[in-house]
Amino acid sequence: MSAPSPPSSSPHSPPSRSRLIRAGWLAGLPILLLIAAAAVYLGLSRVTARLERQASEIAAATGDGQPEPWLRVSVTGRDLTASGEVPEAAQREAVVGRLAAIEGIRRLTDRTGVIEEVSPFVWSVERPAAGRVEVNGSRPAEVGAFELAQRLKPALPRDATLSDHARAARGAPRDFPDAAAFAVERLQDLTTGAVATLNDTVISIRGEAASLAAYDALRTALATPPQGYTLGTVDITPPVVPDFRFGVTRRPDGSLELDGHVASESAREEIRSAAAEAAEGAAIDDRLRDARGLPQGVDGPALARFVFKLAGLLHEGHVNFEGAAISVEGNALDSGAVNEAETLMRDARPAGIAAGRVALTARAIVPYVLRIRRGADSVTVSGHLPDQASRETLLARLNPRFFRESIHDRTRLADGAPAGLAAALAAAVDPFSTLASGELTITGTSLRLTGTSLYPQSAARVGRTLPQALPAGWSATVTIASDEVPAATADAGACGQRLAERTAGHPLRFAPGSTALAPEFYPVLDAVAALARSCPGERIEVVGHLDPAGAKPAAQADPVAEEAVKETAPKPAKPDMKKDAKSGKASRGKAETKEAAKPESKPEKTEVERTEAGADLARARALAVVDYLQKAGVPLERAAAPAGVAPLSDRQGIGLSLRS
Repeated sequence: MSAPSPPSSSPHSPPSRSRLIRAGWLAGLPILLLIAAAAVYLGLSRVTARLERQASEIAAATGDGQPEPWLRVSVTGRDLTASGEVPEAAQREAVVGRLAAIEGIRRLTDRTGVIEEVSPFVWSVERPAAGRVEVNGSRPAEVGAFELAQRLKPALPRDATLSDHARAARGAPRDFPDAAAFAVERLQDLTTGAVATLNDTVISIRGEAASLAAYDALRTALATPPQGYTLGTVDITPPVVPDFRFGVTRRPDGSLELDGHVASESAREEIRSAAAEAAEGAAIDDRLRDARGLPQGVDGPALARFVFKLAGLLHEGHVNFEGAAISVEGNALDSGAVNEAETLMRDARPAGIAAGRVALTARAIVPYVLRIRRGADSVTVSGHLPDQASRETLLARLNPRFFRESIHDRTRLADGAPAGLAAALAAAVDPFSTLASGELTITGTSLRLTGTSLYPQSAARVGRTLPQALPAGWSATVTIASDEVPAATADAGACGQRLAERTAGHPLRFAPGSTALAPEFYPVLDAVAALARSCPGERIEVVGHLDPAGAKPAAQADPVAEEAVKETAPKPAKPDMKKDAKSGKASRGKAETKEAAKPESKPEKTEVERTEAGADLARARALAVVDYLQKAGVPLERAAAPAGVAPLSDRQGIGLSLRS
């Protein structure tokens, strides 16, 4: 018999038992793994919870006698991390030892430190992102981290969280929490990246203002730091505005109003300096707000100069820069100013600036204004004059009276000048020249002289004489102060000695043929005038000097001195024309005068005539010095050039002496 054949294998035959068992194990393995993982997790959780409970008990115990527990412990599984600042090293060792002894820990990381004395005590707060504020540096050991955080919480920017990385230290200044809260509160008005620092009792802040309102709020708050604290470096950048603008308004009284935006304090100073020059002594109303946003490619200083140049052509009106364009409107100084403004707008605009509206009119100039200002080293003339001849006459009066100052002529020519303007200027320029600083303003037929005189006598004299010297229908207001400090009175002997000391080694010699005071005369004559005020019982006598033999005139005569000579010299008697007519001499005298005027018939001067001419020149020089001394405050009766005194030689120079 043949052996039975094995059962055939078919895909439809039932699975074997071994295969079923193997499939069951595979299906149950994940469940077993989950059960095992759950057992491990639950066991570890129980261990972690126990470690956290025991570590918390140890940490809480460190608060005994302290503002709050100094120990902070974080638990990750069976790993512990200890941090905080312990008052003493022994306490640190004890606490770390207790943590290490907890059953079941795997690793202990010790990040604790011992509180130390620090100097300087530096604490800083930064806003790295809109929703986060970070603290670094040192915080007072006597103020716990939690307590300080509670004090700072109301001052935090909205929706911001506090991350405190500061370490406890000793040496903090008094009222530290108040100063820290003040610093944190300032971050509310600053953008991200702002930093505030306390260095002992000095608060410094750096950042960019969030808005114009925030910038104003910062300036107000920083004006009153916490008591006992001062401001250090405050570097706050103005905010960027989308509508950057800058404008100047000229008011009818000549004052200027500044409005719009300015990018920095240095730019503000430059603008105010240019405004002061354009205002020519009138008031300046600064309403500029700090902000950035000047269009790219526009030169800020060039823009300001151009705006003030246009404003200088206005009697009343406004120059405005907005939207990268500049416009001007109002009442121009005169018809010529309208053309000048149009030319500037067409040909002289700074790069990157478009031409806006030009709406100028030229009305009649009412009131007619002329202003002369004297500063430290310059005299500025501005306003209007009727014609070129009037301008030249005024400058001819100013030039010899202001040897040491530069004269800036900014006048414009226009009709409408009041009657008597030339006479009023002739009367006012001399007293104006005696001021150390001041301003002469003519408005219509009203004249105003203000300033400071070095000498009270001169100030009082001007107040009396100027109103009387003006033409009919004119009025004058004189307000002159004196900065002179009263000098102690000296006796006659001391006065003479002091005069010798002031003039020794400084001979006063006029140029040949000239009566013009040289610049080197002024220090000597100013010293003599000051001496005269401290010697009220003495009179200064001045004697002129002759020219060297054969010298030819090297300079023209000084018109100021000539006027002084005319005012003080005796007037010649008028000829009796009737008597001369009877004798037949009147017509003959005229003919002789005309004949003598011809150069070819003019005879040479005799020795007597030359001597008389030299004496007249010497006296004119003495009178020029007397005039200067009187303008310098020496009373009229206490400075004189006595008649009949022989002139001195050129080598001796001007003679100055005291007489009781």
